[in-house]
Amino acid sequence: MYRVIVLLLIVFTVSTAFADTKMDITGTLEWDAMQITAIVSLDLASSGIKLPAGRIQGESLLNESCLKLIQPGILDLQVDSSSTISDIIDKGEFSLPEIEALVLNAISPPPSLSPDMLKMTTSYTIPLSGVSSVILRHSRPKQVARTLTPVSAAQYTGIVIIASESLPVYGMRNTAIAVPCLFPKIWDSEMNLIYERNMLESRNISMAHYSPLQGVFQKNPSGLSAELQAVVGEKPLKIFASGVFGIKPTDLIIDKNDAILIISSEENRRLLSQGKVAIILDESVLKQEFVSK
Repeated sequence: MYRVIVLLLIVFTVSTAFADTKMDITGTLEWDAMQITAIVSLDLASSGIKLPAGRIQGESLLNESCLKLIQPGILDLQVDSSSTISDIIDKGEFSLPEIEALVLNAISPPPSLSPDMLKMTTSYTIPLSGVSSVILRHSRPKQVARTLTPVSAAQYTGIVIIASESLPVYGMRNTAIAVPCLFPKIWDSEMNLIYERNMLESRNISMAHYSPLQGVFQKNPSGLSAELQAVVGEKPLKIFASGVFGIKPTDLIIDKNDAILIISSEENRRLLSQGKVAIILDESVLKQEFVSK
């Protein structure tokens, strides 16, 4: 109900303030790049702006309207298996002013004019790491799980979990394609929790980085793309997810033997607390587009 009210207020505000002004937004949520990118265009004639004298006015109008146009896309961002940004606002765990701050701090180049001088356009980029850092609240990290029967394990530079195919859903008789979120949990095959957001040692660390399958089939010694190597290094532990869990299939289940390799040594446990985790998903779930007019 709160979400509906918020969206109605946004629509009302935009339609009232810019009733005769044509503004379009095309946005993309890119999980592999860990960012939200929006392109906003202003029709200069409908807003009564004449160039060159009205350029500053156009830029101001473009920036002021961006906040209200991009908010609906942020509200639908999946936080974890059971919640979107809108849901955690309803719970009092996040607020609209915090969304406004994220948008106002977006990376944006100076607006440009179309060749026919009829439209002014700019883009806005919001890193997902900035969103997650605002949501995280813990001041002291939770200890990563340990095992009473550690095994000898190599010292890895990161963890890569491959979950690009449809996987069994825990407790159900069906399968599902894993989908991304800001805070995916990792469970072992006995449903012991291996990784969750409160284990991160810093609020400025992304919990997981996402990539399509081709990111682990590159022609180099590690087999990894440059983007993945920057996260998990050249000698990561590569494992396959055995299932998914959650209201939305964001949480991964891995074999207990693979989990033990991670939690048997302090060095490998730190890979979790430092967010050196990459998740390989089907390419179709890594980009989501939204359009507002």
